[in-house]
Amino acid sequence: MAAENPVESLQEEATCPVCLEYFTHPVTLECGHNLCRACIAQCWEGPDTAASCPQCRETAQQRNLRPNRQLGNMVEISKRLSFQVAKRAGGDGVCERHQETLKLFCEEDQTPICVICRESRAHRAHIVVPIQEAAQEYKKQTQTERQKTVSEFQKLRQFLEEQEQLLLAQLEKLDEEIVMIQNEKFVSL
Repeated sequence: MAAENPVESLQEEATCPVCLEYFTHPVTLECGHNLCRACIAQCWEGPDTAASCPQCRETAQQRNLRPNRQLGNMVEISKRLSFQVAKRAGGDGVCERHQETLKLFCEEDQTPICVICRESRAHRAHIVVPIQEAAQEYKKQTQTERQKTVSEFQKLRQFLEEQEQLLLAQLEKLDEEIVMIQNEKFVSL
């Protein structure tokens, strides 16, 4: 399934079908499929495990892994190209690991992620939403919190004004009492 965008097509071709991340130390199997050296080693670990391709299931006669340096070079070019495209498109919204645009938000980890991260083991079981949707939700939450804060401060202002009026009334009454006592003292002299 090739993407219409050439950069996305290149990214798909530079992605390991096992770990769904950019190839690291790519190797070619006898069937012609490419995998990360660590991914195929993990698939073939154990002496009883049949040496077959995880993508097409074709059995390999030998556990013959040929390094694919050209693919490794293409992966590096793809990473740099993706990073440049993402920088032009949005600037900071680039996955450090995959050099892809951060289009999704992992609610469990509370972090933006790229499409490749979404398919990785780290986020596969998590609830993920489009980043714009998450931004709108947080914007609503922020507005709600702002309204609560403003309401609380209004209540506090009202309470303080009432206290101020009460204390001023008590001071006024006290002033009147002082004046009355002074007048009584003055009259009695």
